Formats: sequence, structure tokens, C-alpha cells
Amino acid sequence: MRVAMYYNNRDVRIEEMQTPQIGQGELLVKVRASGICGSDVMEWYRIKKAPLVLGHEIAGEIVAIGEGVKRFRVGDRVTVAHHVPCNTCHYCLNGHYSVCDTLRTTNFYPGGFSEYLRIPQINVDRGTFILPDEISFEEGTFAEPLACTFLGQKKANFRPGQSLLVIGSGISGLLHIQLARALGAGRIYAVDITDYRLKMAKQCGADIAINAKEDVPASIRTSNNGRLADLVIVCTGAPPAIQQAFSSVDRGGSILFFAPTEPAAITPMNLWDLWRNCNSIIMSYAGPPDDTATSLELIRAGRVKVRDLITHRLPLAETALGFKLVAEAKDSIKVIIEPQR
Repeated sequence: MRVAMYYNNRDVRIEEMQTPQIGQGELLVKVRASGICGSDVMEWYRIKKAPLVLGHEIAGEIVAIGEGVKRFRVGDRVTVAHHVPCNTCHYCLNGHYSVCDTLRTTNFYPGGFSEYLRIPQINVDRGTFILPDEISFEEGTFAEPLACTFLGQKKANFRPGQSLLVIGSGISGLLHIQLARALGAGRIYAVDITDYRLKMAKQCGADIAINAKEDVPASIRTSNNGRLADLVIVCTGAPPAIQQAFSSVDRGGSILFFAPTEPAAITPMNLWDLWRNCNSIIMSYAGPPDDTATSLELIRAGRVKVRDLITHRLPLAETALGFKLVAEAKDSIKVIIEPQR
């Protein structure tokens, strides 16, 4: 089978691999669509394991079933979570699925930018979901990123009517805007450095789009009864964006750091201001199975219109171009690779 082998952001090659052989309790899935995630182009993170086949936002069709599999049939349309929790460790039992050792080590093989995937037994058990008839394969690739988004807002205790500031209007930021609008947000502000993404933010439900070079706190106060944002969601690891978050959150408000910085980055914080203003700092990573199920229902019901976020659909042979588009972060939002083309 063909795969797109990642060496670095500028070197993604189409290579041949043997189609995976499945064992007891496993599935073989023909990949119909695979989204390029922003984390796929975090070169400092990915380069350590290169060469490898990336891609974790997938949807496809089951073409073979291992012995003992009862819930699925050949021909089922599915989306599959690459990371799944054990559900039995200390962290899972306390609701912290994202830090479960099992979640951090599970994966399907070899990766979504390939023609076929082997789904391990544990992923079959708790990470494989039938796509409703109303959801296309390309829409199904959003189940994983939307689940991450849903978990983040849940951890931040986001409530209807609250004002929201999203810093970074790439795919993660736009999903946060759409989800918050679906969940009854009050006024939504979006910040980015590019006009293209600010325009997309408005289309996704932001009330006001602000260029990052402007006085963001002043813009929020002007249209929010003199107050800053109840919740600030940071969807970029850029240091200026992080500092902007601290200056844009209202008293009693929260900051959700949804995107990571590089491991060695040091972020200065004024703890006095955070303490005095009773602000909360929240981190969020991944999305457990129940949030994936919720995401699929939000997509099926049309509450989050993920199709509107797809700007490019490319065959597997053009995966390198897809990585270039996502890494440049200019006139693209979600790039979908179609491995069967």
C-alpha cells in the first residue's frame, strides 16, 4: 500500500509499505479521509520520531475483521480515535483521561496518511465509532479535533452567556468559536494576525474579529460593557498571544491554554495579578471516547458545521503540499488528504 512518510515539514514522501495484517480483536480500515492537524506540523515535536506516517484524524471503511469482533461488520463506515484511555487507572477513575499512560501510548498503525490502517483491539473496544449516515467521511475526520475542543471548554467550565475571546483563528480556534456559539456563548471575540483567518472567524460565529496588532483589551472593553472576556482560549503557542491572554481576561475569568509551547519555552506570569483577580488557568489535551460521541452528534445535528472549514482536499500523492499549506498557516484552514485518490 502507499503511505505518506514524514521526514520533516518540507520532506514528505510517498512510499510503499506492506498492508497491515490484523489479529484477534482487530480491524483493517480503508482510509477514505484524513485531516492534517496543526500538531502534525509542529516539527520540534514530530522530528524526534521521524521517519514515520502521521495522521490521526481519520474516517474510513472496515474491510476486514479479526476473530472475536462482534460490534462491527465489513463495510461499516467509521471514525477511529488513535489514543484511548485504560478506564481503570487512578487518573481515569478521577476523570483525568488525558494523562492516562495507556492513552499516551496507544495508536493505530501505521498512521492516517496511508491507504489502510490496523486498529488494535483496545482501539476497537473503546475508540471506534460508526459514522451516522448524515456524516460524510471528510466530516468524520473532525470527530477527534472537535472532541478535544469539547473537553477543553468543559474543563474551563464554559457556560451559556459568557463572553469568549479566542486567540488564534486557525482550525482549533474556529472549532472553539463554532462550539461556543452552539453552546450559547454571549459575545465572541476572535484574534489573529491574518485577515483571511479573521474573515473565517466571523463566518464561524465571532461577533468581533480583531487583528492581534491592535489593542485587544481595549476593543473588548468597548463592546462588552467595560469588561474583559470571561473565558480566553489560546490556540497558538506564540509568546505574544500568551501575554495577550493574561491582559484580556476579566476578573474571575479563566484562561484555557489549548495549544502547547515548545518544551523549553518559559512563560512569565504575574502571579499577583492572577491571585488578585481570582483567575483560573486551565490546560487541556486530547478527548476521551464520550466526548468523541458527543462531537459526532454535534456534527450530525449541524450544530458545528465542519464542512465549512475544509479549504483543500488533496490526493495522497499531494500530502507534501498539504503539509506546506498547514505549516505556512496562510490561506488554508483544514486540509483533508484522501488516500484512495
